[in-house]
Amino acid sequence: MNASEPEARTHVLAALREHPDKVADRWVQLQLEQAALGSGTTEAELREEADALVDALRSGLESTQPEGRVVATQPLLHQAIVELSLRRARGGATPTATSLAVLALKEALLEAVQHSTREADTLYSAALLVNRLLDAAGALSFETYVEGREEIILRQSRQLLEVSTPVVRLWDKILAVPLIGTLDTTRTQVVMENLLEAIQRDEAQVAIIDITGVPTVDTAVAHHLMQTVNAVRLMGADCLISGIRPPIAQIIAQLGIDLSPILTRATLADALAAAMNRTEQPVPRASTAATR
Repeated sequence: MNASEPEARTHVLAALREHPDKVADRWVQLQLEQAALGSGTTEAELREEADALVDALRSGLESTQPEGRVVATQPLLHQAIVELSLRRARGGATPTATSLAVLALKEALLEAVQHSTREADTLYSAALLVNRLLDAAGALSFETYVEGREEIILRQSRQLLEVSTPVVRLWDKILAVPLIGTLDTTRTQVVMENLLEAIQRDEAQVAIIDITGVPTVDTAVAHHLMQTVNAVRLMGADCLISGIRPPIAQIIAQLGIDLSPILTRATLADALAAAMNRTEQPVPRASTAATR
């Protein structure tokens, strides 16, 4: 260890203890000058983040951990960086801008250290110390940002799936799920959950899965449909599949897919009529059904 390293840590700690407001103000100013946040973060929010992170840095450096391990081992500092990164991720900032914002603290902190010493060796050691400390902070920030964005994307994808697979109440005791696009494992799970919840809520007796908007049916799609049908039956309801167009019927026949256990119909109207017969409800004329 260089003889000036303990002294450098002392000077960095002194800057954080004696001039926390100055360090925080300078960091906020540097971030505003970057003009690359793109997150709509206000100056007041930046200052709140700065105060929290400067305080956490001081607390971390007061430990006996080496500078490179402070970020990973000190809960207060670790949490401050994670929260900052997640806020930026939710606000739409880029990962580069978020990491640069954390790294800009280097300049603010070193400027504060220069007020207490002008010795070249001490300043050099202080710069190495700050680099080790904030490089680790920048790496954690980037990692947290990426994980946060992935979580947001997954949540938004699920929300889009739920919107794209609505459960419609067609008639008393009769529900329908109009499917459009490819039916994969994830979407099947969403369809199944929404449909089963709707069956329980509405005390439905028949569920119609309409695949008119599904471009093609292969063995995987057929398997997903069978899973959904079986789940509906376990809830005590019947399940019909509508939208079996001639091309789809040909593909199913050529692939040898057995849909015989499931009642199928060519159109949603035909499936609704069959469902009403199963629930022993009178089937209205087309004009009456259209106005209901």
